[in-house]
Amino acid sequence: MLGRWVRRLGFALFAVGLASAVQAQPTPDLTLTGVMTHADHEHYREVPFKVPPGTTRVTVEFAYTGKDQKSVIDLGVRDPERFRGWSGGNKQGFTISDAEATPSYLPGPIPAGTWKLMLGVPNLRAGVEAHYTAKVFFGRGTGFAGFSAAPVKAGPGWYRGDLHMHTANSDGTCLSMKGVHVPCPVFRTVEAAHARGLDFISVTDHNDTAQNNALRELAPYYDDLLLIPGRELTTFWGHANIWGPSAPMDFQLGSTRAPTLAAIQTEVERAGGLISINHPGQPSGEACMGCGWTVKDTDFSRIQAIEVVNGGALRLPGGAESVISGIPFWEARLNAGFRITAVGGSDSHDIDISKVAAAGVGHPTTVVHATELSQPAILAAIRAGHVFIDIAASRDRRLEVTAASGGRTAEMGDAIAAPTGQPVRVTVHVSHAAGGSLSLAGNAPKPKLADTALSSDDETRTFEVSGDGQHHWLRIDVRGPDGKLWLLGNPIYFNAVR
Repeated sequence: MLGRWVRRLGFALFAVGLASAVQAQPTPDLTLTGVMTHADHEHYREVPFKVPPGTTRVTVEFAYTGKDQKSVIDLGVRDPERFRGWSGGNKQGFTISDAEATPSYLPGPIPAGTWKLMLGVPNLRAGVEAHYTAKVFFGRGTGFAGFSAAPVKAGPGWYRGDLHMHTANSDGTCLSMKGVHVPCPVFRTVEAAHARGLDFISVTDHNDTAQNNALRELAPYYDDLLLIPGRELTTFWGHANIWGPSAPMDFQLGSTRAPTLAAIQTEVERAGGLISINHPGQPSGEACMGCGWTVKDTDFSRIQAIEVVNGGALRLPGGAESVISGIPFWEARLNAGFRITAVGGSDSHDIDISKVAAAGVGHPTTVVHATELSQPAILAAIRAGHVFIDIAASRDRRLEVTAASGGRTAEMGDAIAAPTGQPVRVTVHVSHAAGGSLSLAGNAPKPKLADTALSSDDETRTFEVSGDGQHHWLRIDVRGPDGKLWLLGNPIYFNAVR
C-alpha cells in the first residue's frame, strides 16, 4: 500500500504538467458528467462517447469531487476496436493521436464511432458521492500547439535553439553504457540540448514521427525546454525539415502518394507547419543520397526557411562559408525576390554529452525573437524572419538590427518602404562580440561604414541608406578577427511585400 501511494506522489508533478497540456482548446466538443456512489466501490463503469469521422486527435480532461473523502476514480479508454490505455489515478487526462500519445496510452489511428471511458473505483465511502466531469476535445490535424498549451516561458525575448537533429528513430547514435555505438534514445538528445542551455529544439528524424511519442513523455520533465515536433523530409532530390505537425505525412516524392513537392507543401500548410530546405549546398550522390536540393519546379514562395548553416559544414575549411555552405543558395533566392528565413541546424547524429561544449547539438544555434517561448510563437517568428544564427554557438551573443523610415520601424525579416530619395536609418546592436567586426551583405545600396570594429561587449552603430524605390535586401553579419562568420543575420527588405 505504501508503494502505491509513493508511486502516486511521484506522478504528481507529471500530472500537473499534463493538466495544463490537455487544455489546448478552451471549449470542449463534448462534456460527459456523472456521479459515483458507494455502490460503485470496487467496480468499473464504461461511459460511451462518439468520435466523429476525420478526427486525428482525442484529448480528455478528467476531474471529480470527493477527494477530501478519499474517493478515487481511475481512468482509461477503449476505442471501438481495442484497448487504448489505462492511467489509473496517476493522470488527470490524456491525449491520443495517430502519431503520439500521453504515456500510459497507445498512439495510432483514431477510428470514428463509439469510444468508452473506462472508470474504475478502488475507493468510495458509504454515504459519499463523487461527481465526475470529462471534457473531450477532437483535433482534426490542424493548429497543433505542441506538447503543452502553456508557454515554457512568458514574455518576448531572444530564444536559442537547434532545429535539426536525429535519434534512434532514424540514424542517430551514441555510446552505450559499455562504450559501444548504439541507436540513441530520444532522451539523450534532449539531455544534450538542456546541457547546452538551449530554449527550444526540434527532433527531425528522417520521414518519421515516432520520436514524438517520447517527446510527449519528456516534455513535462524538461519543462524549461520547448520541444517542437519535427521530421526531416528525405527524398531522392532533396531534404527538408517540417516543423509543427505531429501527424504522419506522405514523403515519397515522385510517387502516387506525393507526386509533386507542391502536394507535400499543401499538406504541410493545411497542418499549420513550416517547411525548411536543408543543407542545399551539399553534393548529392552515394556519399549523401539526395542531400543537395534539386527538386524540379520548387515553388520558393511556399518555402518558409532555408538551412544556410549546417553543423557538418562547420567541420570543413571555411566553416559556415565552406564549399558546402547553403548561403549562396539562399542569397540567390533573395536576389530573385523571395523572402525566405535563414536558419541553422546541427544535424546532430551522434550525441556525446561530454563534448557538447565543442560540437554537436546547438552548433550552430538558431536565435529567434519571439513573443514568448511557445511552439506557435517560435514558428511565427521563424516565418517572419526574426532570426539570426549564432554560428560559434555562444550562449549570449546578440545581433539586433532595425531600420526606420517614414515613421515606420522594421526588424530583421521585415519589409520597409524606401521611396526614391527617402533615407532609411539602420541601427545595429551587438552584444558579447568584442573583437569582431560588422559586415554588410545584400543587393541594397550599401554605405561604407566608418567604424566596423566591435571593441566592447555592448556596441551600437547607426548608418543611413538612401531609398531608390526598388526591391532590395540588406543583411548585417558579425565576423571574427580571422574573417569567419560569428553571427549571420536575416535581411531587412526594402519596398517588398511578403
